[in-house]
Amino acid sequence: MIVSRNRSVIPACDVDSLDELKKIVKNTCSVEGIGAYKVGFSLVIPFGMEAVVKAVRDFTDLPVIYDHQKAGTDIPDTGSQFMRACRKADAVIIFPQAGPATEDAWIRAAKEEGVALIVGGEMTHKAYLESEDGFLSDSMPKRAYEIAARLGVKDFVVPGNRPEKIVEYRKLIESFTKEPVFYSPGMITQGGSLTDGAKAAGKRWHAIVGRALYQAKDMEKTAKEMVKCL
Repeated sequence: MIVSRNRSVIPACDVDSLDELKKIVKNTCSVEGIGAYKVGFSLVIPFGMEAVVKAVRDFTDLPVIYDHQKAGTDIPDTGSQFMRACRKADAVIIFPQAGPATEDAWIRAAKEEGVALIVGGEMTHKAYLESEDGFLSDSMPKRAYEIAARLGVKDFVVPGNRPEKIVEYRKLIESFTKEPVFYSPGMITQGGSLTDGAKAAGKRWHAIVGRALYQAKDMEKTAKEMVKCL
């Protein structure tokens, strides 16, 4: 398991400096129910993966999840390079929008490099899938989830602001693998309810929360209130 508890809140640390990152971690890491920290390109590109992970490790041993926003969108051959570059993190999120060949190759590369993987399919914003005037086929998320599950992936990103989709994807994924773990962005600021998401996702679910937590006046108090909703 990437996260040691069945349910948790994962702060999405989409900030621009290591000082801001440290502030988030310092004020939330002792809260029972915080499961990991998600970091993205806004920190890793300017400061490097090693420095970002160290900033978290100064306060806690909770897992660091890297979300490239979005990885898995290149040719199959670059998967190994990407996974080697991410080995300092405890897990990596990919959204294999470049197709099944890339998804297969990148999942296999993660296994070869010993990188824990979380696979996403549907994002949380409008105009993503064709039925909402987006670029991607409506079948893309299901195909991506199925391929990942068949290749042994146990961890999946599902849209937190669409609990009905969480239920739909959960049923699909559970038909291919036992006891999957779900992670959901799109919470609170994007309309997702922690309580509704937890009900939809079942036993193993982690709410990824960004602005509603790190922009709060009292992050520790807010974090405690959030984990109660799980």
